[in-house]
Amino acid sequence: MMMYGQLALGFLVLIGGAELLVRGAVVLAKQIGISPLIIGMTIVALGTSAPELVVSISAVLGGASGLAIGNVVGSNIANVLLVMGAAAIIMPVKRQGDAMWREGIMLIGATLLFIALAVRGDLDFLSGTLLMIGFFVFLGMSYWREVDSDENPNEVLKEFEGGPKSTPTSVLMIGLGLLGLALGADLLITGGIEVARLWAVSEEVIGLTVFALGTSLPELAATGVAAMRGHSEVGLGNVVGSNLFNMLGVAGGTALVAPLPISTQILSFDIWVMLVATILMIPVLAMGWRMTRATGSVMIGGYLLYVWAQSRGVENLVS
Repeated sequence: MMMYGQLALGFLVLIGGAELLVRGAVVLAKQIGISPLIIGMTIVALGTSAPELVVSISAVLGGASGLAIGNVVGSNIANVLLVMGAAAIIMPVKRQGDAMWREGIMLIGATLLFIALAVRGDLDFLSGTLLMIGFFVFLGMSYWREVDSDENPNEVLKEFEGGPKSTPTSVLMIGLGLLGLALGADLLITGGIEVARLWAVSEEVIGLTVFALGTSLPELAATGVAAMRGHSEVGLGNVVGSNLFNMLGVAGGTALVAPLPISTQILSFDIWVMLVATILMIPVLAMGWRMTRATGSVMIGGYLLYVWAQSRGVENLVS
């Protein structure tokens, strides 16, 4: 039972560490005169996706690369089918204005690039470099879109208004946040490997399900709250940004640290589920279609079916 406790504690410490890091960094950046726009585009965006990055790099360094690639692919599937499905049930989702068609193109392009590199059998240093180039292109596009936008960039920071007031406290929170990320990732990797051995399943399956769901909890919580407040389109942007960061930033950054081998199961099944889930987003992003409660129910049903397939053994079902 200790391994399950490690997993639960790891998730809590990881998410808590990310929260401390973001809050401390946002306030510190404001105190030294960095604009809210830059803070939103860098610290907030990257900090809220830190769990996936830290877990993936820790998994690779710990010799459990299957957990890393499974976490990336599984998180993207969970973000679309589970997170957006839940948001649509709470409040039907519709893109506001024409701003997100670029993100739709970028999302499909990044997904196709990721798959094209993955089908080679592994993500090596060259693959990581190409993915990171794509990541910086995405950041640049997002920055210039925000510069040209009429929206108030301070809206991005409202969630973090309750942060520390002094510089020493901000620095302390940043330090505790980084410590929490490292400790939480270590607990997760150790517990995840033990669970995989106990249940005689591959590291990839644990990454695709347990890790993916756990590291998607921040997106699920943020999107659910936004939907309950009548701003489900905020969750749409959150999911798109998170999925782009997972494929380009997390997978790319991890591949620069060490090669990421892609298992047969992920090549033959999971990346194609991820592609289909991504395609489901395009009518909403590019054409402004409405994602209804019925659609959300189907998406959640699809995610439950996906998890069931993993629990039964994908190889057994497709053979």
